[in-house]
Amino acid sequence: MKGDPKLIDTLNSLLADELTAINQYIVHAEMCEDWGYGKLHHGFEKRAIDEMKHAEKLIGRILFLGGTPIVTNLNNIHIGGEVPKQVENDRVAELGAIKAYNDAIALAGELRDYATRDILVQILNDEDRHMDELEEMQDQIEQMSLPIFLTTQVG
Repeated sequence: MKGDPKLIDTLNSLLADELTAINQYIVHAEMCEDWGYGKLHHGFEKRAIDEMKHAEKLIGRILFLGGTPIVTNLNNIHIGGEVPKQVENDRVAELGAIKAYNDAIALAGELRDYATRDILVQILNDEDRHMDELEEMQDQIEQMSLPIFLTTQVG
């Protein structure tokens, strides 16, 4: 099937976002593991795996539409040197992803490519969940204080 070039470009842009997120989450996960925050490590790692699955879906769809997946493009990666900065950097990235997916969903709808739109909606739901998790952590840090929050993340 021959897809719309603008939609394929949009999917490649989303792919770059996902590949960037994978790297950012993995670095944050490993930093948390190194600091002894096993629960944070697990959470960051799980989000990285979700982003890998998103990249896989996007690559599959780009190929289906007759495009070429571009896996060499990465956006700026923002690594936090401490847990609150990691969470904030990831929250900002998820906020951008949510906007990008909403825009892509609208484009797919305008082009009457409902199968692509459905795939993008599925991914958007995951991104919304990621945002909720990150905002929940920020709320916990604020309410408990950072030292108490971090004691809940050991193990």
